[in-house]
Amino acid sequence: MYDDIRNNKIKTGVIVAIFLVVITLIVYYVCMAFDLGPISIVIAIVFSIATSWASYYYSDKIVLSVNRAHPANEEQYQKLNNILDGLMVSSGLQHRPRLYVVDDSQPNAFATGRNPENSVICVTTGLLNKMDYYELEGVIAHELSHIKNYDIRLSAVVSVMVGFIVILADWVSRALFWGAGDRDNDSKGNPILMLVGLLCLILAPIFGQLMQLALSRRREYLADASAVELTRNPDGLVSALQKLDADTNELKTANNATAYMYIVNPFKANAKDGKKKKTSLFSTHPSIDDRIEAIRNLK
Repeated sequence: MYDDIRNNKIKTGVIVAIFLVVITLIVYYVCMAFDLGPISIVIAIVFSIATSWASYYYSDKIVLSVNRAHPANEEQYQKLNNILDGLMVSSGLQHRPRLYVVDDSQPNAFATGRNPENSVICVTTGLLNKMDYYELEGVIAHELSHIKNYDIRLSAVVSVMVGFIVILADWVSRALFWGAGDRDNDSKGNPILMLVGLLCLILAPIFGQLMQLALSRRREYLADASAVELTRNPDGLVSALQKLDADTNELKTANNATAYMYIVNPFKANAKDGKKKKTSLFSTHPSIDDRIEAIRNLK
């Protein structure tokens, strides 16, 4: 577990560095395509640093805003707060995460934040209404494990950065399509950097999505195991996962940029035909059957 925590911290630094390079190359390519001259590289570097800084320090606020979450006050959500307080004793964490709620009938939950000191656990009203005490405890323990394992920093940074790259790529494609035809193609920018920037523009969203999916599947198994260690009650988490998998409601605020952060996939594409998806390269989560089997195999 300690190796995973250390690796998550290293991965976050590597991803931020890659993001800086990719955004710099994309913006440099765009600036040269619009004939902005030698100042293009300065604009690209400043822009990439600013977006990386904002993505790191404001990732939790961005994710909560996208999912339209609101604080869970102790008076209205007493059971939720009591469960978290109980788990804090066994978690070893010094800082209590903030609790948020999304008004939606689908039972689901996620954790976010750049570190345990600035962490958030967010649940849907559907989760509060459909889970019993021990099932809800298992879900909260799972999300608390993401915080303890520093998954939240990695997932929040990746989510915001990949989402930004997708938006930037879409905007640039549209801008170049409508505006490039009116400009002379005699830019004196570095042709190699421009070519690399073009390739990043095309391929970055694809590789970013694959990176999201791979990171998500790995961390879910670890969080399940850590949750069982916290609660000493594998049956509670297993029952919760079964209920989450069986529910057919769609999460209204679900989007591709944050879907992999939830405890289960918020998209229920195959719920109507009753077919269960197996884990594939493009799966945001391991299959529920695989996760339950892994929990039951814990010794």
